[in-house]
Amino acid sequence: MKTIIFTSLFFLLITSANVFAQKEVNTEMYGNTLNVGLGIGYYGYVGHSMPALHADYEFHVANNFTLAPFISIYSYKNYYYWGDPHYPYRNYSYRETVIPIGVKGFYYFDQILHAAPRWDFYLAASLGVAIRKTTWENGYYGETTVQHGSSGLYLDGHIGAKYHFNEKAGLFLDLSTGISTFGVAVHL
Repeated sequence: MKTIIFTSLFFLLITSANVFAQKEVNTEMYGNTLNVGLGIGYYGYVGHSMPALHADYEFHVANNFTLAPFISIYSYKNYYYWGDPHYPYRNYSYRETVIPIGVKGFYYFDQILHAAPRWDFYLAASLGVAIRKTTWENGYYGETTVQHGSSGLYLDGHIGAKYHFNEKAGLFLDLSTGISTFGVAVHL
């Protein structure tokens, strides 16, 4: 996952240097866009995919580049087999809720790809923290850490596209290394 993120960021930096060196100027303004979507996330330590909700708001920073504060949320139920001489061995359930928050950087490739006006194509990277809350069922007294060694750092690489119905609304598809989403993009 880290390799994909760093490779994408390297590609983004190289491409942006080439685009800024060109004399042609992109007239499309990105940003001032609220993106809200539903999706699925897959994390290795969970062992299955789960539904997720994601929202971000893009601000124009530079030609073809936006930054967006984001928040996502997903929750899942899992089981852990545990016991000791005082408690019976069995599967104990727990619910973990994870809320990643941070900043997502978008780089749009419409100019390079000569995309039609209704389409936007981008690479993005997210950096933030993942706030976790784990609730165990009554009667469980074992280790309560679900993911050992987790730093709480949230990194995610994205590739995506937006289709605009008009100047105010459209749809987006964001494929990522963590939470992939499909949703509505509203240009404010």
